[in-house]
Amino acid sequence: MSTPLHQLKAEFFKSMAHPMRIRILELLTQESMTVSALMAEIGAEASHLSQQLGVLRRAGLIVSEKSGSTVTYSIVHPEVGDLLKVARHILTEVLTNATSLLKDLQQS
Repeated sequence: MSTPLHQLKAEFFKSMAHPMRIRILELLTQESMTVSALMAEIGAEASHLSQQLGVLRRAGLIVSEKSGSTVTYSIVHPEVGDLLKVARHILTEVLTNATSLLKDLQQS
C-alpha cells in the first residue's frame, strides 16, 4: 500500500521543522556553502550543525560534495526558496493582523 500524499507532505514539512534547518535552507538557496561557512554564519557547534544537515540530506533537500577535506552543501530543489518566501509572506500577514488586533484591543 502506498503512503498517502498528505502523510508525505507532513514528513516533508517535519524535515524543515527546526529553526536551524530553516536557516540552513535560507542560506543555501542563495549559494552553495562549505560546512565551515555554514558554522560561521549560523554560529552552531559542528556536531549540532552536522545533525541538522543530516536531516536535510536524508529528506533529499540538500546534497553534499566533498573535495579533499572540504564538504560543500547545495540545495537540491530551488523551489524550496520559493516555499520559504511564501512562508515569510504568510507570517508577515499573520503578524500584521495580530498587531492590528492588539492595537484595537489596547485602544478599547
